Amino acid sequence: MKRTTLSLIACATALAAVTGFAAVSAPADSGTDTAAPAARLPVERTSLLCPAPSTSDLAETAYTSFTPVTKGTDEKGGASLTPAGQGAAAQDTEDEKKTDGKDDGKSGDKDGDKTDGKDDGKSAKPAVQPKAPGTPAAGKVSGADAPALLGVAEGSHAPGWTVQQTTEVAAGTGRGLQGVNCAVPDTEFWFPGASTASGRTDYVHLTNPDDSAAVVDIELYGKDGALKSTVGEGVTVPPHSSESLLLSTLSDVEQTDLTVHVGVRSGRVGAAVQALDDKTGGDWLTTAAAPASELVLPGIPKDATGVRLVLFTPGGADADLKVRLASPSGLITPAGHETVHVKAGMTTGVDLGEVTRGEAGSLVLTPTGRSVPVVAAVRVVRGKGDEQESAFIPASDPVGARATSADNRAKSTTLALSAPGEAAEVKVTASAGTEGGTTATKTYTVKAGTTQNVDAPVPANLKGAYALTVETVSGGAVYASRTLTGSDDDVSSFTVQTLPDDRGTVSVPNADEDLSVLQK
Repeated sequence: MKRTTLSLIACATALAAVTGFAAVSAPADSGTDTAAPAARLPVERTSLLCPAPSTSDLAETAYTSFTPVTKGTDEKGGASLTPAGQGAAAQDTEDEKKTDGKDDGKSGDKDGDKTDGKDDGKSAKPAVQPKAPGTPAAGKVSGADAPALLGVAEGSHAPGWTVQQTTEVAAGTGRGLQGVNCAVPDTEFWFPGASTASGRTDYVHLTNPDDSAAVVDIELYGKDGALKSTVGEGVTVPPHSSESLLLSTLSDVEQTDLTVHVGVRSGRVGAAVQALDDKTGGDWLTTAAAPASELVLPGIPKDATGVRLVLFTPGGADADLKVRLASPSGLITPAGHETVHVKAGMTTGVDLGEVTRGEAGSLVLTPTGRSVPVVAAVRVVRGKGDEQESAFIPASDPVGARATSADNRAKSTTLALSAPGEAAEVKVTASAGTEGGTTATKTYTVKAGTTQNVDAPVPANLKGAYALTVETVSGGAVYASRTLTGSDDDVSSFTVQTLPDDRGTVSVPNADEDLSVLQK
């Protein structure tokens, strides 16, 4: 009796397992393709990580949060940003570490504002409280104590959620405007354009959003190849915490051009490099697009007084690339810089000078022969003498279906659109302001092989900062970036953020039940 009962249970369990498998499996090929194409559905959850903004007491940091309205989302949902704890590298006291761990373990809870109050001991109010989709929200913090932030958005707030962190530093190393889009956690990052040269102070910031520790390897590559260092191996980032490591402590070799590779052994992190210069200010260097044989670095400011291209190939083969500038009139080849040779495993820097010559431009890199994957970024300088400021533009993925820039200000925003291949039509929507205003939309045609600084729409009766949403309507791939200038008239302060696809939707294959598998 018992044996029969067990057999029936086993049979039922097997049937349930097979039926469950059949429910998500496409029917067998019967000679005619009857399967419907995959559908694109809104993502249901998004995580964002913002690095600690500054160590300067003079820093003024603004956060702007925005979620574009997306059709098909669940009306329910919400978003929150809570402080990350500081890891061992921050030299907290043991009691503070324990407090941080307990509080940050509640990140993403509805009571996150109460957690913040316990964590910083000052206020229960987060740096910024995200609002409903379609409405931007802003917040500010001052000084050197602002922590890294852990962000989670769900439901209607998740698709395309974007948070911009913009810091203005009045004086000292890194003075000027520093901007970064808070990034999704990942397991691999490339940062060509870092440096350990005299006058540069570069930090790599690592933030762990999860409940378990992450283990990270940091590798540095200079002009002669990998730099020897054991300090960057097996770096542990505690749960819900952030670490910052000075690059010059990972290697005592001074290098003008470095490529930083962050690889995660276990877990996942957010990573960014903060590059500070004694003479030319500083900015955030965000991860470059994944290694590829063709790259686009969009939106170099037309008044750039210096442009330095930094490249690295992670494979075992050298790369030879054709260098072209997508200008308002078409693709041109910079005189004296027609091609660049990148040795395998070595970082190459090329000084392009005032390559844009007063016009909008994007660098387009393509192989001269065989395809070899490369990562790249440019360091851009504006101004002259004591009024110089610098920023970085990494190689970017295209806008795709939609991309968003969260922090824009009247008369301080320049939007660059580039179509290096085919011509394209692009729609740009300006949201209402954080304190008021009416949305506005414009459509642009970008000619093949060109870059345009467009007159982006501005909300009517604007008050506060606003968001720009860029959508590809038709045509070829479009690449975009946003340049934001600072309020200091004596210094050419600025920051540039690229606008890749916000990944607000995901492809979900259609499937049908096929119970015929039970007969096989």
